[in-house]
Amino acid sequence: MPEAYIVAAARTAGGRRKGRVSGWHPADLAAVILDVLIARTDADPALVEDVIMGCVGQVGEQSTNIARGAVLASRLPESVPGVSIDRQCGSSQQALHFAAATVMSGQMDVVIAAGVECMTRVPMTLSSEFPAKAGYGEAKSPRQQMRYPDIAFSQFTGAEMVAEKHGFSKDELDAFGFQSQQKAIAATQGGLFAREIVPIEVTLPDGGRDIHAIDEGIRFDVSLEGVRSVKLIQDGGRLSAATASQICDGASGVMVVNEHGLKALGIAPLARIHTMTVSGGDPVIMLEEPLFATDKALKRAGLRIDDIDLYEVNEAFASIPMAWLKHSGADPDRLNVNGGAIALGHPLGASGTKLMTTLVHALHQRGKRYGLQTMCEGGGLANVTIVERL
Repeated sequence: MPEAYIVAAARTAGGRRKGRVSGWHPADLAAVILDVLIARTDADPALVEDVIMGCVGQVGEQSTNIARGAVLASRLPESVPGVSIDRQCGSSQQALHFAAATVMSGQMDVVIAAGVECMTRVPMTLSSEFPAKAGYGEAKSPRQQMRYPDIAFSQFTGAEMVAEKHGFSKDELDAFGFQSQQKAIAATQGGLFAREIVPIEVTLPDGGRDIHAIDEGIRFDVSLEGVRSVKLIQDGGRLSAATASQICDGASGVMVVNEHGLKALGIAPLARIHTMTVSGGDPVIMLEEPLFATDKALKRAGLRIDDIDLYEVNEAFASIPMAWLKHSGADPDRLNVNGGAIALGHPLGASGTKLMTTLVHALHQRGKRYGLQTMCEGGGLANVTIVERL
């Protein structure tokens, strides 16, 4: 069976809610990534056979198949199709899995997997709250209600449940949030994001223009005392905005090819897709599934956790990567080495290929071999991707 290779990976720097990136239409922001992937591979745009794009809030400006909209806003020809998928926070990680499976099957040779989410312009509650308010009904069906009576599916509640189940104190969660900021600061100041971030032009509040190339969510003046002082998300809980991922505007993407694609492009690969796994678990605690999905992925790959050099575990809430570390016995020094979503932001549908972009570049910077990416997803889902640097 053919292999699947990543030949290019890029992302925008994250923008805070109503921040520097908020003036960009999501289709145009995603188009920037498509164009950069073409430019970095020096590819004939007509060689791209599909664009698979993750997006969670597929309403408003992100509706009507945002993937096709991004293609039409890019330099790709009209002949390139596009499809938008929603596996919640793992949407673009699943886009990568679909792209890899497609080229491995030999049905296509060159596919772009990408993601976009402009959470300023399309708030994450819009797709669930607006239909109900407009009289179109609730997302939870009568049969779901029978199976889970009087239980609200809440990521916030799930994150607190994970913290309680695994015995993490507020002080421990705060320390993790602080460390995420510190690692992101060090990576930014050390130029470690320079290759992966695509600079974009933004309009400032005074009408001036500037180049946006630094993740806006990073708190360069962060202190542990400041983290500890942030208001809790839920009364009686342990998590705060300082230990949860930031609302973010951003886009990301990777180009995936097989051996025929490599020959057509005349380019060396950055990484090989080694193993892909997705699993489902308890939709109530919801966010714990990366723990068990990782077990499944490692068994399928024939690897141990110590064989993996770097881990990217999405920081939707601090309790998730902390529980993952505790469950897996992984080395904390290999986890989210350049910071995570607590500092850098979590642009929902774009986070999957965003994390993969960071992981692939970090493997090259550190001369490491294997990387593992996983993230919790609404509904009790989790994707795991293991890659090998080439």
